[in-house]
Amino acid sequence: MAIRQIRYIGDPILRKTSRKVTEVNERIKILLDDMIDTMYENEGVGLAAPQVGVLRRVVVIDIGEGPIKLVNPEIIEEKGENIDVEGCLSVPNRAGTVKRPERVKVKYLDEYGEEKTIEGIGLLAKALCHEIDHLNGILFIDKMIQEIVPEEEEQE
Repeated sequence: MAIRQIRYIGDPILRKTSRKVTEVNERIKILLDDMIDTMYENEGVGLAAPQVGVLRRVVVIDIGEGPIKLVNPEIIEEKGENIDVEGCLSVPNRAGTVKRPERVKVKYLDEYGEEKTIEGIGLLAKALCHEIDHLNGILFIDKMIQEIVPEEEEQE
């Protein structure tokens, strides 16, 4: 397992659509493990493969309940709405409010290639939507309602 380099805003790979994974093989399993290590090293809640330079539909998330590994995640149901503050490892030093569904249901393949579904509410729903957006070349700043300016900058 290894820490991979995070790609930052301005890197064209972040604006591309990721390709579907056709087989959950050893390379994908290594990618998932590396992404988890990279997410933890950078104190993130989630990470999508394009953020480490890989155009594959692969996402990892940990909202404090243990890591979730998702291959080819697809939102199949959305309910409600929630406006909350978001940030992103690929968009450092910026945060803003974004409208997301309050709950989502996502189908995906696990690290063994088994089809699963997960239901997310609140923070998990937000993380799922945010990371799946990355797979489609969308950053949170594209959906940002209002940017949050850090207090130190306001005082200058």
